[in-house]
Amino acid sequence: KDRTANLQLFLSFGTLGEKRYKAFLEYDIGDIVGVGGKIFKTKRGELSIDVDDYTLLTKSLRPLPEKWHGLKDVETRYRQRYVDLIINPHAKETLLTRTKVVKSIREWLDNRNFIEVETPMLQAIPGGAMAKPFVTHHEALDIDLYMRIAPELYLKRLIVGDLEGVYELNRNFRNEGLSVRHNPEFTMLEVYQAYADYKDMMDLCEELVKYVAEQAVGSLKLTYQGQPVDLSRRWQRLTMIESIERYAGVKVSFDQDIEDLRNIARKHEIEVLEHYGKGKIINEIFEKLVEGKLWQPTFITDYPTEISPLAKKNPDDPNITERFELIIIGLEIGTAFSELTDPIDQRARFEAQVDLREFGDEEVPRQVDEDFIRALEYGMPPTGGLGIGIDRLVMLLTDNYSIREVISFPHMRPEKAKS
Repeated sequence: KDRTANLQLFLSFGTLGEKRYKAFLEYDIGDIVGVGGKIFKTKRGELSIDVDDYTLLTKSLRPLPEKWHGLKDVETRYRQRYVDLIINPHAKETLLTRTKVVKSIREWLDNRNFIEVETPMLQAIPGGAMAKPFVTHHEALDIDLYMRIAPELYLKRLIVGDLEGVYELNRNFRNEGLSVRHNPEFTMLEVYQAYADYKDMMDLCEELVKYVAEQAVGSLKLTYQGQPVDLSRRWQRLTMIESIERYAGVKVSFDQDIEDLRNIARKHEIEVLEHYGKGKIINEIFEKLVEGKLWQPTFITDYPTEISPLAKKNPDDPNITERFELIIIGLEIGTAFSELTDPIDQRARFEAQVDLREFGDEEVPRQVDEDFIRALEYGMPPTGGLGIGIDRLVMLLTDNYSIREVISFPHMRPEKAKS
């Protein structure tokens, strides 16, 4: 076989001779053999090769698991992905589909004149997201650097620099736990378009994901873990507060006293820390009571300003921002903003974030990114920004429950040495 097809080999004593025929029978499952001969079809129409010559290309020193049972231990499958790919068609198909996803994203954006760029993986000030970074040390400069948690602030600098539409498809690194939804090293698409807002990015996101699904799996009607997912209809759009009332039967608003919001959270066994403001509490209620129920594609809008330091405020309500998240199968697949372009407002929000470190929050920035503020002071046009998690998108399209299934070599604890 090769990656395009399987061929049956037909070996005969008469064609090969006794010695060569018996030698072939000594080969083991897993040995790689090159053959020559004439192609023909059997009476059942199966494509075959009448072998008149063969060569042992590679000898396998370890036996492969039996074909129909495979690797039963999930941890072994992830550690020995090379074996898993040989004997597990779904694992191989998943990685091939992932390649189609990435290729079709680039194709769609390139055809619309977006420019693919690369931004630093090592950053002096980690920013663009709320996450604990990995730390490394630069010997020549004698400074600590951080593996990037997001490329956002550098991509916005490029928008300031008159590149009106840019995107990056690359890795982010976040020093957080492992789960079926999280891997410390993951792939993100980030797209920025000048003279656009979050509503434009909503349309872009829906059109892009539909195109990718058609190209990668050939359908907009999917099945995920036995349940239908329909990408073909226009996707539902709800504000965060609307979704809480519709899916949890709970009424919340920024007009309520903060103690009332704390009591609602406690009633539903949602942890609320003392320094949480109204916006943070409402978001916690949404994540715990609503997010997992959003199975069909849904845009949740009007995220609280408190948890959206890089998004533009809603001009009619400063408590919320022009931001959405795309939820499908109960997972956040993407997020987008009308980007905050006001350097004075941005500085104030950065400073408010830094102040949260006194409460022990290691996910907020350590300091204000002065160079980013300086870039905004030169003037950034109105801009829409979108981020899509590639791993989770592939999970959806390949019907995989765990993020580890869609990553070639997911992170794991070091294997214990055998005594």
